[in-house]
Amino acid sequence: MENNKIFTYSYSALQNKEVESIRKKYLPKEENKVETLRRLDRRAQSAGMVTSLTVGVIGCLIFGIGMCFGLDVFAGADWLSVLFCVIGAAVMLPAYPVYRLISRKVKARLTPEILRLSEELLGS
Repeated sequence: MENNKIFTYSYSALQNKEVESIRKKYLPKEENKVETLRRLDRRAQSAGMVTSLTVGVIGCLIFGIGMCFGLDVFAGADWLSVLFCVIGAAVMLPAYPVYRLISRKVKARLTPEILRLSEELLGS
């Protein structure tokens, strides 16, 4: 007499979806051409943003220190107010030109790859 007892259990649809979403996190990512094109486009669009924001924020903070001196937070330091405000403004001014410069360089570097991928996807 054979004893073939088989136990099977199946997950519900909701549990299957959760198991699949967890499984996808740990599988190696396969990037197709459309995803590569999107990634390159995002990189070209956001190039220089971090650098220009850093320059602008640093300049703004220096300018703010000058404003503190101007409000007599530190008594008798009016000349420091003018000094810090001028330095802060001088640091803030090149933020946009830095953004444009870096954006143009990155865009020029990525343009051939973006055009090649887009032509492949369009089939022309």
